[in-house]
Amino acid sequence: MNFDAIVVGGGHAGCEATLALAKMGFKTLLVSGNLDKIAMMPCNPHIGGSAKGIVVREIDALGGMMGKVADKTLLQMKMLNFSKGPAVRSLRAQGDKVTYPKEMQRLLKEDKNITLIEDMVEDLIVENNKITGVILSTGEKISATSVILTTGTYMKADILVGNTRTRSGPTNTRPSLFLSENLEKLGFKILRLKTGTPPRIQRDTIDFSKTKMEPGDDKYYTFSFDDKPYYKIEEQMPCYLTYTTEKTHQIIRNNLSKSSMYGGIKEKLGTGPRYCPSIEDKIVRFADKERHQLFLEPESKYFDDIYVQGFSTSMPHDVQEEMVHSLPGLENAKILRYAYAIEYDAIDSKDLYPSLETKLIENLYTAGQINGTSGYEEAACQGLMAGINAGLKMQGKEPLVLKRDEAYIGVLIDDLVTKGVRDPYRLLTSRAEYRLLLRSDNADLRLRKYGYEVGLISKEQYDRLIEKEDNITRIINELNDISIKSEKKMNGIEFVKRTENNINDIKDKLSKEYDELELEQAEIQIKYEGYIKKARKEAEKMRKLENKKIPADIDYDKVPNLASEARIKLKEVRPLSFSQASRISGVNPSDIAILSVYMKRYFDEYK
Repeated sequence: MNFDAIVVGGGHAGCEATLALAKMGFKTLLVSGNLDKIAMMPCNPHIGGSAKGIVVREIDALGGMMGKVADKTLLQMKMLNFSKGPAVRSLRAQGDKVTYPKEMQRLLKEDKNITLIEDMVEDLIVENNKITGVILSTGEKISATSVILTTGTYMKADILVGNTRTRSGPTNTRPSLFLSENLEKLGFKILRLKTGTPPRIQRDTIDFSKTKMEPGDDKYYTFSFDDKPYYKIEEQMPCYLTYTTEKTHQIIRNNLSKSSMYGGIKEKLGTGPRYCPSIEDKIVRFADKERHQLFLEPESKYFDDIYVQGFSTSMPHDVQEEMVHSLPGLENAKILRYAYAIEYDAIDSKDLYPSLETKLIENLYTAGQINGTSGYEEAACQGLMAGINAGLKMQGKEPLVLKRDEAYIGVLIDDLVTKGVRDPYRLLTSRAEYRLLLRSDNADLRLRKYGYEVGLISKEQYDRLIEKEDNITRIINELNDISIKSEKKMNGIEFVKRTENNINDIKDKLSKEYDELELEQAEIQIKYEGYIKKARKEAEKMRKLENKKIPADIDYDKVPNLASEARIKLKEVRPLSFSQASRISGVNPSDIAILSVYMKRYFDEYK
């Protein structure tokens, strides 16, 4: 068989990569170990969250599918941080573990450019440092121009519970046994990482009267910029809030040596996630905290499993029983599925270009947890960008590389390829220097034109964007011309800028009825005008450094006076610009100055 592209792995990264390539017109093969598990949600049953919800909107703006599928299959929707400024607002949907995968699988199966095969890829076919195909577990060879690896947590995956280690992928699925070894033979540095999942509880064994109900918002929201809400506000399923107790903490402290992470497994373990730690890790690291909040979240409307968010553990089953029964409302709870940790292989993301193409093998791309990230959203956006860039390269075009002031996706990928990871990377609003520019409300204004240019956004979608931009401009211009009578005369712009006022107070003075989202966008641009201008000015300074390229073949050993650590890091990352070089850990401003002097002396384009 021969394809334009092969995508290895059917998780969230694999789905986005496959659908992007197919939409760009490429004959694409998706290889998954279990076709029924494509797009499954083995851990947290939600889409979005702080920063992550903005990523989902960015995926939609570019033409990806995660937001649209989440909108169709959600159980509950919330806008996080609504009382705070627009820079940190982010959507979070409680997803349905049954309907989300089914809807994503339907999209894949209905696309004429997509072929699905159930098998494991065990090796790559490489000729002259260029990918030419893959080898399946059956020994069958399949040719392709591009290959995208989205192996998730499956490479040499081990399930860890207490002192037991079982070779298995998530939820007892088939792991990938040989691919990481073969990647290592090709020169890739292999990392060992770890993550975990909490127990699932039978709903009718929980006393919810001892918990606090957390309903969905009473206002409609969507991730997608194209679709209307599919859900009804009054039919959203609630989540519930409970807390650990001193008894919980004592049980954990008494049994720490039985946890896989704290001595249950004797050999050295992979590095776990810093920003989503196990409950035993929280008890150890935050010993002064009297309690930790836990959310009881429904996994589907089709079954009664309740997910205990924040209670990930690798304790033995008998200890998990004690821990669960120490929680308010769960004294008599029945555990349907026990928690576990999972350890897996990943590559060093510094071996990637910003396009997510590997530096070692041409036309080979990687996306998702193989690159050291955590989370469905981080995986999906990488899969989308890898798919786009593989497609652009096959068209003979330059890659699409989003800048840090253009998208959270740009922040994430730049962090990966510039800094690498020590533990599973989680996207946070604090990672973005220009978060006032990277808001949930303006993702389409920032990115939809890129989606149109690469072929993932239709002319109709693009025309709606242009109409929206024109209407926002008209609203601002009209407000500037409107006179408002108050204690002193002012125009509409001055009125809206006042903290106590909002644009809805005077929308009846506008020439026509504008869409609610257009009004909201105009108001944000007016109220935060000074801050936005300042952020753009700072971003422009960085853009100038971004445009100052560094030759790919520069010999850093010939640059005199560089600090030894900087020399090592520059040789390792091989940054493509001064901007990227300045973000490498261990490269100081003095090193950048030395490099700049060297470039001016020896390279004509810098003189």
